[in-house]
Amino acid sequence: MIVTLIVVCEVGFWVLLAAGLALRYWAKMPRASVAVLLCEPLLEVLLFVVTAVDLKNGAEPDWKHGLAAVYIGYSIALGHYTVKWVDVRVAHRFAGGPPPSTPKYGVPRAIHEWKLAARWTAAAVIAMGLLQGAIWYVGDGGDTGSLEQWQQRMLFLIGINVIIALSYTVFPKKAPAVPAGRR
Repeated sequence: MIVTLIVVCEVGFWVLLAAGLALRYWAKMPRASVAVLLCEPLLEVLLFVVTAVDLKNGAEPDWKHGLAAVYIGYSIALGHYTVKWVDVRVAHRFAGGPPPSTPKYGVPRAIHEWKLAARWTAAAVIAMGLLQGAIWYVGDGGDTGSLEQWQQRMLFLIGINVIIALSYTVFPKKAPAVPAGRR
């Protein structure tokens, strides 16, 4: 049931995002768009409650409960960023908005990567906190090994994102050289 709910929440996230952006750009109803987009956090609340109830009813904690915590962490830390990322691209493509501007070179790119690493770190820390809460909730009587494995995966995720950001800092991508005749 948890896996189905995670899938429903993920599909619901994208459906609400599409509906919100459609209301904003095609129906020209920005207030309705905001109302629809503000419903997205309700999906995470629903998933959190159902996961807690499932554990409360004696379900053995397994990978599904860990995945729910990771999904909630992602949604909290990166959900708003994802909505903004998609919004800028839809506005550019369908509503004459400015093109998306993601820095590509040098220090601005490194700063961008560190900000992404911070968001992913926040997502992982939130997930690890939820996982730890589930471990305490289950107590010594249950097998919490799968939840502890998810916590280790979150540490790995933090490490990967820090390495990526660090690589853009230590080895900054340089802008292509403009030939002398084209200046």
